[in-house]
Amino acid sequence: MKIRISRGLYSAESRGAILFPASPGFENETHSAKSASCGWDKAFRQPGGARLNPIVLGLAVALAVAAGFTDWRSRRIPNWLTVPGFLVGVAVNAATGGLHGLKTSLLGGGLGLLVLLPFVLLRSLGAGDWKLAGALGAFVGWEVLLNLLIGSVFVAGIMALGLAIYKQRFIQTMRNIGGLLASMVTLHRPGPEVSLDNPQSLKIPYGVALALTTLLFGIGKLRGTL
Repeated sequence: MKIRISRGLYSAESRGAILFPASPGFENETHSAKSASCGWDKAFRQPGGARLNPIVLGLAVALAVAAGFTDWRSRRIPNWLTVPGFLVGVAVNAATGGLHGLKTSLLGGGLGLLVLLPFVLLRSLGAGDWKLAGALGAFVGWEVLLNLLIGSVFVAGIMALGLAIYKQRFIQTMRNIGGLLASMVTLHRPGPEVSLDNPQSLKIPYGVALALTTLLFGIGKLRGTL
């Protein structure tokens, strides 16, 4: 038996089922629930349309904050944090996203290691920062990681500017940055003034900048503003 119920009085159509009148606010409540669900889902979508698992993002933020803290305290990001972080990122994405998640994770980790490798070879970036970028890429994928790396450049720039002004070495810092960029373009090794081995050079903890960027990104995703 098929019973069709008018929309104004009842909430559904059924075969052989007993239906009860819908409450006056039923449709509004249903619409609100769907809207909230869609908003939450939209908040955790990556730029390319793939869904970013909130658990994976939370783990990535936790890794970044821990690495940033150790970098701030000791100017080092230990292997016991980045290497297991990379493996956990791959495993979690494979478990939650299957083959596609595994592929996304490996591409993200590979991009982080590839993009920052020249700076490590030029002794302008520490190996711990390099490994942190690879570990974060394994969690969030290459699209999100690319945004994080670009954002961290601006955060690191603000930190460098503040430190240069505080140390009254703004002009020299600008010259060093220009020399580093020129060496990257011409594929030549930069001068010793921008090397990590130079005790006189101003050193910005890039792990802190990347951690702050990741934390802000996670907050933006939770609030639905990104």
